[in-house]
Amino acid sequence: MKKTILIIVIILVAILIGGVFVSIILNATQKIDNPIATIKMEGYDESIVVELYPKYAENTVANFIMLANNGFYNGLKIHRVEDTLIQGGDSSGDGTGSPSLSDLDKSIEKGSDADDYYAIPGEFQKNGYENNTLKFERGVIGMARGDYTSYSSSLKKESYNSAGSQFFIMTQSLASLNGAYCAFGKVTSGMETVDSISKVETAVDENKNEETGEVTKTETTRPATDIKIESITIDTHGVEYGKPTTNKIFDLYSWYMKTYYNNSSSTHTH
Repeated sequence: MKKTILIIVIILVAILIGGVFVSIILNATQKIDNPIATIKMEGYDESIVVELYPKYAENTVANFIMLANNGFYNGLKIHRVEDTLIQGGDSSGDGTGSPSLSDLDKSIEKGSDADDYYAIPGEFQKNGYENNTLKFERGVIGMARGDYTSYSSSLKKESYNSAGSQFFIMTQSLASLNGAYCAFGKVTSGMETVDSISKVETAVDENKNEETGEVTKTETTRPATDIKIESITIDTHGVEYGKPTTNKIFDLYSWYMKTYYNNSSSTHTH
């Protein structure tokens, strides 16, 4: 009897161990490779290669992939260079532009009534995305967004969900961004190109006072000579990431005018 029980126990253990090994093998063989973005810059021999991390920011990665695949980034400028990062991906070239739905969906006519400007949810911890633990260290790519809290502390949600197409790549670590902006990938090669761009000469704006004739010079973070993205191509390894979830872009002007007139009306009624 004891011998029979021992045999049964051995068989069960063998089955259990075998199941574990099968699971390990299946996980290894079914592993999905992360998408790889290749950013080719005009005038630079070495492309910037970025591994994207859907596990941290799936919707952000889907948005970046779809914009890149539709050629949205081709020809756009790097409009901001600093010691800590370089930033681009703005259709206006000055940091004020936003993508529109036709940039995601070619079936939507450019400039039509259906072609609204859009933003995406900010996938970072302060906005409730606890799983995005990727820190802003050297080489990490993140999404730029607006910050409307200088107008009102009540506009956190609007600020957090205002990213669209603009991205930045870190040249140094910056802890203040951790959990407050969406990090979604990291450079695997081509940091020499990023470093080179971050060190270019920046423009100086000159403003002349018409009354006094005095000229005031202001340092900017804009490259003195245009630096353009030639193309961004994405290798998804055959995986379809689909269309990203979007939200209507926040209209700061309309909000400000509504707030101003409401406050004015309230003042006049008392």
